[in-house]
Parts: sequence; structure tokens; C-alpha cells
Amino acid sequence: MEEASRIGQRTADIEHLLLALVLSEQSAGQVLRSMGITLESARAAVNEQHSAQLASLGIDNGHPSQGRIVFHETGGYEWSDRALAVIKRASGGGRRGTAADVLGELMTEPSGMIDQILRRLNTAPDQVIALIDEAQHFTAFKPRHSIRPGQRSGSIEAFIPAAVEQVWALLYKPSRMPQWEPTINEIAGKNPLGRIQIGERWSARTRTQRPDGKQIRIKPEFQTQDVALVACTDATLIEWQFTFPDSARANIKRIRIELEPAAGGTQLHIHLRWECNSTHPMRPLIDLLLRPLVRLGIWMQLSQLSGGIGRVFR
Repeated sequence: MEEASRIGQRTADIEHLLLALVLSEQSAGQVLRSMGITLESARAAVNEQHSAQLASLGIDNGHPSQGRIVFHETGGYEWSDRALAVIKRASGGGRRGTAADVLGELMTEPSGMIDQILRRLNTAPDQVIALIDEAQHFTAFKPRHSIRPGQRSGSIEAFIPAAVEQVWALLYKPSRMPQWEPTINEIAGKNPLGRIQIGERWSARTRTQRPDGKQIRIKPEFQTQDVALVACTDATLIEWQFTFPDSARANIKRIRIELEPAAGGTQLHIHLRWECNSTHPMRPLIDLLLRPLVRLGIWMQLSQLSGGIGRVFR
């Protein structure tokens, strides 16, 4: 749906599903990237196929206008019937709906569009299927995210279509944090030109407006955050800590990101942890009752983090 939003569409079709799979951190994405398929080449092949289809109808409209991703700023998105059928088949018959399952179903989608797009990428569905089967044989399925029961923490894997050095420059520079951390609107203070040291702190303003323009209600004591660098290994690992100086009982948030070179980009392991700062005697019982909501909240925050980082390079 993010890819559809780049060309002003509100319906995500099978070609957008293919583009999403190129970016998957699971084996499906690794298979496509191992064949030399990048996000840029896949987008170009999709555009060429659309132009060819229009030309066959006598319409010379050139390539669709390419813009930035606006999915997170807009609404009204849905799946096309054939994309939805692919997703449903990938989740049926005892399959788990993994990215590999979806990719396999996409390879046999009857319209012929994916076959034509792949041929523009100098490959074919049977080659992709063979590599999927080989990858599935040697690698066990791993969930995209894991949330630890009873703890306010979780982790997620993400593939970013950019070199490690580019991703590191984004994550390491405090002034660029509003680009990827969804709760931060602005980092105040000087912008360091050289290396920053572990323990250094910055003051940040909490975001009070969503990307779509809707206001976010933030209590006064949570409108300012202290941001501190707590761990750093060049281009390999970084960890940031977020506290609320105006609230004595507010929880502490830590975001730890590990970077690893991967074919066509960078593989990220993102870990999020909330440290409870409350000593209320009923806290354990409250945590138990709220556990399902906490798990959902952690998963959503992790997805927003990985999505925010990825959009910078797409």
C-alpha cells in the first residue's frame, strides 16, 4: 500500500505486493535480492509493464508519476481482488501465510502480469519457485517479530534498501531522529559535527500532530523528552534512551538497533524495551491484566520504527 501511494493509487495490486516482497526480511526477500532484483529495478520493471499495457491499447501515457510515500499521511487504502486472493491462498491449506508462501502464490497468479514483470528482470516464475523451495529446505521459518511474555519488550527484523553507512548516518545523528522515531518532533540544542559520546543528552519535543495532520493529545508532562546515547559501536549497534523529565513516574524507553550488511542493503534487528518506573504495590496485577494490550502496543511501536527507517530510503 505504501508503494501504491507513491503513484497516487489507493488500491494495492499484485505488482505492489511483489515490490513489498523485494523488501521482506524473510527468505522471500532474500531470494529475490539474491537474483539481483532490487527495489529500483523492480519498480522500473513494473513501470515498463504498465506502459506496455497502455501502449497495447493505443495509449501513450509514459511512466506513472513517481512521488514519495504518503500512505501514512492518507487513508482509504484497500487490496485489489486478485491481491487479496493471493494472500488468502498463501494462508490456506495448512500454510502460515509467510512471505515465502505469498511469493510462491504470486508466481502462479493467472493474470500473467507477474510473469511479464519478472521477464523484464531477466528471470521467470519457475526460477523463483526453485529458489524458494531451496531456501525453505535449508532455513526454518522465524517470526518477523517476537514479544516477550510478561515483559515490556520485543524485537523485530527489518530489511532496509540502503548501505549500512547510509542507515548508520540516519540512526547516529540526533538531528535526524524525527525522520524515523515516530514520537519525536524536534531535537533541541546544538547539532554535533563530530563524534558523539555515550552519555550525551539532548532535549526533544514530543510529536503532537500525526503525519495525516490529526492532533495527538499529549499531557503536559510528556511533551518534553530527554534523549541519551547509552551504547554505540560504529556502524554496528546503537542504543538510545528516552525519559520524561517532567514526570517522576514515567517509564523509560530504550531502542537498541543492530545493523548488518545484507545483499542489496542492510538488515536491522530492532529491540524495544520499556523499563517500569513505578513502585505501586498493584503494579504486577495491573501488568498481568494489561498484558495483551501491552503486547499489541509493543508490536505496533516496533512496526512504526522499522517503517519509519525504511521510508527514509524509499
